[in-house]
Amino acid sequence: MTTVRTYGDPCAAARALDLIGERWALLIVRELLFGPKRYSDLQSGLPGASPTVLSQRLRDLEQGAVIQRRKLGPPTRAYVYELTDWGRQLQPILVRLGRWGRRAPARETTATLGTDSLMLALQSHLRPAGLDGLTATFLLDLGEDLFTLDIADGDLTIRRGEPARPDAALRTDPATFKALVINGHPAGELNGRLETTGDHNALHRLLNALDAP
Repeated sequence: MTTVRTYGDPCAAARALDLIGERWALLIVRELLFGPKRYSDLQSGLPGASPTVLSQRLRDLEQGAVIQRRKLGPPTRAYVYELTDWGRQLQPILVRLGRWGRRAPARETTATLGTDSLMLALQSHLRPAGLDGLTATFLLDLGEDLFTLDIADGDLTIRRGEPARPDAALRTDPATFKALVINGHPAGELNGRLETTGDHNALHRLLNALDAP
């Protein structure tokens, strides 16, 4: 049995790092922020983590009550990992970490941003004041991945899956969405790569609330 490493420090920050400070731990949390995933989905989202390391981190996080493993009902009967209520409290911390990390030196990489990273980037690039007074539900269609964006009281909530009755929809590909959210390209410059339907004023409010890079 592997013993989880500890700083042996009574500080609450050190105790938190005992649970989530190991490499890949917070990125596993990132992958589960917007809904449950199977082990194979986590492997796809974290291709740099070896199966041995990924399995160990999942065990550590489950032991620490940050995540839990659950069996889906028929017809799939597959197991998924999901955040516990306590684990979900890491979401605003990861959003703030994303904002802080935008000033970190960029490193050359051939890796592409996964859709969960793009959703976290959407939250970290939003100015809540720009959403004041807006209540709306959006469908974000990125091809193989669908997300529901709920805005109320200046807060954006994201979950994986399609909303029942969206006020508006935005359909595009992940690379174009990255250009829009992270690189700050105006939507008007991405004509032909963005399809929008529904309440265009609400979509305009959402896109205008994005920070410039």
